[in-house]
Amino acid sequence: MTTEPGRLRTLRNYIGGEFRDAADGRTTEVVDPTTGEAYATAALSGAADVDAAMAAAEAAFPAWRDVIPGERQKVLLKVADAIEERAEDLIAAESKNTGKPLALVRSDEIPPMVDQIRFFAGAARMLEGRSAGEYMEGLTSIVRREPIGVCAQVAPWNYPMMMAVWKFAPALAAGNTVVIKPSDTTPASTVLLGEIIGGVLESLGHSKGVFNVVCGDRDTGRLMVEHHTPAMASITGSVRAGMQVAETASKDLKRVHLELGGKAPVVVFEDAEIAKAAEEIAAAGYFNAGQDCTAATRVLVHESIHDEFVTALAKAAADTKTGLPDDEDVLYGPLNNANQLKQVSGFIERLPAHAKIEAGGHRVGEKGYFYAPTVVSGLKQDDEIIQHEVFGPVITVQSFTDEEQAVNHANGVEYALASSVWTKDHARAMRMSKKLDFGCVWINTHIPLVAEMPHGGFKKSGYGKDLSAYGFEDYTRVKHVMTSIDG
Repeated sequence: MTTEPGRLRTLRNYIGGEFRDAADGRTTEVVDPTTGEAYATAALSGAADVDAAMAAAEAAFPAWRDVIPGERQKVLLKVADAIEERAEDLIAAESKNTGKPLALVRSDEIPPMVDQIRFFAGAARMLEGRSAGEYMEGLTSIVRREPIGVCAQVAPWNYPMMMAVWKFAPALAAGNTVVIKPSDTTPASTVLLGEIIGGVLESLGHSKGVFNVVCGDRDTGRLMVEHHTPAMASITGSVRAGMQVAETASKDLKRVHLELGGKAPVVVFEDAEIAKAAEEIAAAGYFNAGQDCTAATRVLVHESIHDEFVTALAKAAADTKTGLPDDEDVLYGPLNNANQLKQVSGFIERLPAHAKIEAGGHRVGEKGYFYAPTVVSGLKQDDEIIQHEVFGPVITVQSFTDEEQAVNHANGVEYALASSVWTKDHARAMRMSKKLDFGCVWINTHIPLVAEMPHGGFKKSGYGKDLSAYGFEDYTRVKHVMTSIDG
């Protein structure tokens, strides 16, 4: 990343340990979402750049594959240490990328990123398989867990830095090499990660081609998935993008790992503590401007407490602040880009007549992409805003009459990533956790994640798991080896 006085920053690809411009010199402007103005240019990579990155990763793979797990662990632990050492640089880059509050990036992103890398460093030494044994007379069977190969990875703009970690850490731990593409709106922190990881690899005597960063747009991502070299394509993004990746990867039977959209139901029963639930749900719905696939943005509340809960939620929304990265007491910053502001605004503008805006429902200021914390009530199950992902600071509220209807409404969308249940009744919570068709069910909380537990959904939310041993295993393949033990 380079900057000349009075000029935009220059963000370049990181391929084989070198920073490079796009082969044809093309660039895109990178916009600061707090101002709506360009602050950098990034390489707009084409086929030649993707070829170069894939060649670097392919050349580095045999040696990296054969590195013993303890050495891969050492590399990742040193990467985690280096991220801590460069934390302020990464925080500044990520805040510029996204407009996120500096304090929240410092407290809520850097520590879990470091922890997740250290978790996968340990996982590198903990691969498990069926024990060796004789399952046929005179023959011994063993199972090998092996890396898949080169992984083409595409990270999203809502958590550019953390989602990069979720992708590269398990892949590298398992012995794969990586070509990762950040979103065209948020490349800064990933380019910096390339510099940091490349430096660690070099310092420990490994090829810097193990980790490569290619900047670019949707077409660049398509070129990566179409490329003959990767054995696996991993994307976090929209359902539309995930379906396109799956279709493209099917042409040469690449493995596919998809973490896509969400429409998390938040089911609040009549015995919940209303004030506490409203406050915590608001925080989980508005965090990161609601730009989170697991955000608590679709509330289902029992009819007996509906009005009281809506009042409490509207108050929590009014008490929530959006603003600039260095403002105090700010929960979230702007939406990521102009298109996202248009999308969120469009959902509100198209609300049906029976809907009621209880709080917010408007843009904040004339500069940047800020949107007010919003609550909308009076909604029906087939309303657009219930069925489709808004991906903004908008919480919808529906009422339900009984447990059966709550389950039907909760499951009655195409997404199936995350959900939560708010009740003091343990048996009810257990019944709901069984019936809710989502990859995660939180009880009396919403949104916490830990490295040890899997994250991933069903239905149109995709398949494959991030984090945990399950996520690690997704980056391995299983080989059976059988040998004769008779004379």
